[in-house]
Amino acid sequence: MGVMKFEAEVISKHIIKPASPTPDHLRHYQFSFLDQISPPVYSPLLLFYEFNAKIQPNITEISNHLKTSLAKVLSLYYPLAGRFKDNQYVDCNDNGVPYLEAQVNCKLSDVLNNPIPGELNKLMPFELDDVANKYPLGVQLNIFQCGGFAIAQCLTHKLADGLSYFTFSKTWAATARGEPKIEHPQFISATLFPPRNLSGFDARTGITRNKVSKRFVFSASNIEELREVQANKASARLSRVEALSSFILSRFVEATKDIGSPDKFYRVVHAVNLRSRFEPPLPHHSFGNLYRVAMTAPLRISSGEPFHGIREEISKIDNAYVRKLQKGDEHLSSIKTIAKNFAKGEQVTISFSSYCRFPLYDNDFGWGRPMWVGSPALTFKNLVTFMDTREGGGIEAYISLEEEVMTKFESDVELLAYLSSSAVLN
Repeated sequence: MGVMKFEAEVISKHIIKPASPTPDHLRHYQFSFLDQISPPVYSPLLLFYEFNAKIQPNITEISNHLKTSLAKVLSLYYPLAGRFKDNQYVDCNDNGVPYLEAQVNCKLSDVLNNPIPGELNKLMPFELDDVANKYPLGVQLNIFQCGGFAIAQCLTHKLADGLSYFTFSKTWAATARGEPKIEHPQFISATLFPPRNLSGFDARTGITRNKVSKRFVFSASNIEELREVQANKASARLSRVEALSSFILSRFVEATKDIGSPDKFYRVVHAVNLRSRFEPPLPHHSFGNLYRVAMTAPLRISSGEPFHGIREEISKIDNAYVRKLQKGDEHLSSIKTIAKNFAKGEQVTISFSSYCRFPLYDNDFGWGRPMWVGSPALTFKNLVTFMDTREGGGIEAYISLEEEVMTKFESDVELLAYLSSSAVLN
């Protein structure tokens, strides 16, 4: 299928300020230690809605309604309307959030027939790797020729992990729908993880443009088959995400084994939500970077053998781990060492992040649920992000690799045997 190229032309730009001013005593939003060590990139969310003349007003009214509800929700999430001060805090000065409108020169179905992550970046309000940008949040309403539209959001990873981000969007949608009970965020991360002196640490390690991102779709039945195949080799039945991670890792090792040093080590990293690891657990609307990564020791992995060690590493992230992390210093020295090894290229790291079971399709702003939730190309290489398919237990894997590796990876016969059609609209 040919690549659908399109352009998005920005036709207006507004700054949306909180509907009610932030009180003086909340002006200084302190970064936590985990905010400080998070990368200065934007996390994207891209929600596509088809045109429905029966329930939708015209696009001007839709846009006005989005702006009004965004102003209301910014009063709750007031740090997002402020400005960064170094790697220390946000000045919650209510300076506001850029809200752009863009005209896209194709129909929504043209994009959904074969979504290309690199093309979808054109729909975002910011470049995701714009580390000098002082805005915590940006929004772009993209209007397609058919009347369909896409709401694109960029929220800085310096302030929010995936769950915080998706909870913000869900809260904005609930505000737009006029829900009577709106959950308020809890800003407790700097209390739980006080900031540290980070001299000698660079959170930008690994951000690169030297990579290509592709989307691979795995149906529920194919994932089930992978779970069955691996059940004989694993000590316990694997989850959908574990089975798919293990399979993708084996194909990644196959694609990279002849590139660079022949006796290289691999390190496998999986992002883990910390909220449930506290005793008692933190509420899901606790805002901030409340995640950490489970990481294997450097391993020699052969491409033919599935690797199942990540579950064990994830299980080590428990309440005792969280308490140690709250002290901070030991963790900082270990990530400095890992960053040095990454820079030297002595080991190959592959990172997995799963947004499966996150409420992505609950983003109903009053005109129905999104037809599709997608992602543009991300900012790191050797990164795999999982999202649920629109229906029925499948998983979309967004994978960023160096071009040479991707060429081998995407033509891997074993990988191809498990892939489904990339079209959103079957």
